[in-house]
Formats: sequence, structure tokens, C-alpha cells
Amino acid sequence: MTDSKALRAAIIVAGYKIPQLAEMLGISVQSFYNKINNRTEFLASEIDALCAALHLTVVQRMSIFFVRK
Repeated sequence: MTDSKALRAAIIVAGYKIPQLAEMLGISVQSFYNKINNRTEFLASEIDALCAALHLTVVQRMSIFFVRK
């Protein structure tokens, strides 16, 4: 489960817009929103790419992408 609020905050801090990140991942904007809103899951490769683009630490990565219900 993804911590949507934390991910959105990290995107803003890094200065990205959702369409830019969706394009970087090779997915549609709607697919990206589905993933942020926990309708579908991020793939491991997508998480890796986002962590690199957003300059997330290991702790941030874990707290954003591996939240338990």
C-alpha cells in the first residue's frame, strides 16, 4: 500500500508534476493516479525509478511504498 499523501508531498518537493513522472515511467497519467490512490500497485521498477527521480532515502522509500494497512 502506498502512502498517497507522502508520495504527493515528495513529488512537490522534488519539483515534478504527475504527467512528467507518468511519462518517465512509460505509463498514462490515469495509470499513475490509479497507483497513487492504491487502485493498482506500483511495480518494483517503477518504485526504483521514482526513488531515483525524487531522491528518496531508504527510510522514505519504505514509509511511502511499503505502508501496512
